[in-house]
Amino acid sequence: MQLSKRLQALANLVSQDHVLADVGCDHGYIPIFLIQNHRIPKAIAMDIGEGPLQRAQENIRSYGLEGYIETRLSDGLAKLNPGEADTILISGMGGPLMEKIITEGKSVAEQADEMILQPQSDIPRFRKFLTEMGYVIMQENMIEEDGKYYPMMKAVRGNAQPCSELEYRYGPVLLRQCHPVLKQYLERERDNLQLIVDNLRKQSGESVQKRLLELEQEQQISREALDSYECKKDY
Repeated sequence: MQLSKRLQALANLVSQDHVLADVGCDHGYIPIFLIQNHRIPKAIAMDIGEGPLQRAQENIRSYGLEGYIETRLSDGLAKLNPGEADTILISGMGGPLMEKIITEGKSVAEQADEMILQPQSDIPRFRKFLTEMGYVIMQENMIEEDGKYYPMMKAVRGNAQPCSELEYRYGPVLLRQCHPVLKQYLERERDNLQLIVDNLRKQSGESVQKRLLELEQEQQISREALDSYECKKDY
């Protein structure tokens, strides 16, 4: 099976020989791929929707993997027992929804060795949430696919230290690694912000000035992140 860039990057974060619980599995592609490639011994594919779960079941049957991948209709982690999965994968949904799933399934999430997470929104807030819940971000990746950028992370229970606002915003590991895709994202963000600022400066009014101030603060944060790349290159 050939995965999209996003799904392949997520699959690459799953540890070898772990039992996987794929929450919001949709078509079930990641567990199918990992079983096919002898990366994991078995998986539990879960989704809140009957339609997506049925599609996953059809795909699992078509590859003859019913004995390796179990499917469950589940609202988040509700149908997963503590200790039943080594890796919990949650991806392709908004950050606040993922926070809700992890909070409501706290006793289950804490028993897993790792969580692979790919929030689609509110990402700085989600990173902060993980820290507050006692998780350490051990690994991060970021890919660009069809003009969109997808940050993802591996989190484990541990002695979580608060990050800086810059790290919450762009990812502590991505910044530390000077990740090339993050740099592309930052450069695009810089250019887009400048275009908006230039257009607003042609206008007047109290609301325009307030928005300009906000955007200039955004620019400063973006510049600080890009500057960290240059400092490390010089070093």
